[in-house]
Amino acid sequence: MSAPDDDLDDHPDDHLDDHLDDGGDVPLTDVEELVGLACLAPSVHNTQPWRWRYDGHTLALAADDSRHLVHSDPAGRNLTISCGAALDHLELAARALGYDVSRVPPGEGVLARVALRRATAGPVADADLALLRSRGTDRRRFGTQPVPPEVLDALCDVAATRGVEARAVTADEDRVALEILANRAMSLVDLDAERRAEQRRWIDHSTRDGIPRSQLPQDPDPMQARSRFRPDVVEDARLAARTGDRVIVLGGSVDDQDAWLRAGQALSALWLEATRRGLGVIPMTQPVEVDSVREELARTLLEDAFVPHALVQVGLPVGEQHPATHTPRRPVAEVLEITGEPGGRRSRAGEESDRGLPPARDGG
Repeated sequence: MSAPDDDLDDHPDDHLDDHLDDGGDVPLTDVEELVGLACLAPSVHNTQPWRWRYDGHTLALAADDSRHLVHSDPAGRNLTISCGAALDHLELAARALGYDVSRVPPGEGVLARVALRRATAGPVADADLALLRSRGTDRRRFGTQPVPPEVLDALCDVAATRGVEARAVTADEDRVALEILANRAMSLVDLDAERRAEQRRWIDHSTRDGIPRSQLPQDPDPMQARSRFRPDVVEDARLAARTGDRVIVLGGSVDDQDAWLRAGQALSALWLEATRRGLGVIPMTQPVEVDSVREELARTLLEDAFVPHALVQVGLPVGEQHPATHTPRRPVAEVLEITGEPGGRRSRAGEESDRGLPPARDGG
């Protein structure tokens, strides 16, 4: 397997030795399965901007800068949040498959490095693996029944375990103010031709990434707020008075890459918990993509309590069954490079273990 470029460099660290004693007991089939499950994570416009390298002891995660949306996301905030979500997916998958997970110093140019040890023998957590495979962006309309406050509190608590601030926007006046900010952000995006063109390139981008047009609303409700892609993509800001969804803001005290990575982990944890509870989740990116709007959001709705990094809408979908609206995924061989192998155990690129690798089309 090969990575797109050589930026994902290994940087040995003396402190790694304590973590690597048992690192060689991870079969490469498990490494491939873990990366496949990690890559079911959500990413901005389904760009899947991550790369992995396994050196026989640790898995290193880096951003794939060739997938950086430079006009929509010049600072790389959404890119890093996407990678953080994949990291959280990886760690949950590893624990589900019976591995202890620990972080080790990442090194320059690497977002995170994970060491795995085989834990005490126990059953595979099939429910967690099924949850990873079932999570997706629910593009149905949300109903008018509000998400109960205790559920919002639980989702915020789950996100907070990843070291972020999480706050639900519940008061009617705050919801209206947030919608006004979201629509202002979309108006500003409308004026940026390069940003609009960049976003639209990821509709029907390929059979392995981007957002298939077939999964997008064909006849949006004219009473709903505008979509950032106009009629092409699910609406990101709905009329607050007509729906029961609620927005949760994720952020931190600083606005840097480490904070964005944690926000991505929190996004993953919140989304998986919402999925487990039968809720739909849609990222709401415009208010944080536009600097002036993000600053006003922090100053007004958050009263400068923390810097917003990501917003998500959570609601009760209309209908009883979760739709099969999973977006395509890149093959594991395209995102994973193996530079070392434990104990001489080698697997073919993409070889399935007994449990099977995730399907080519999953996630969202």
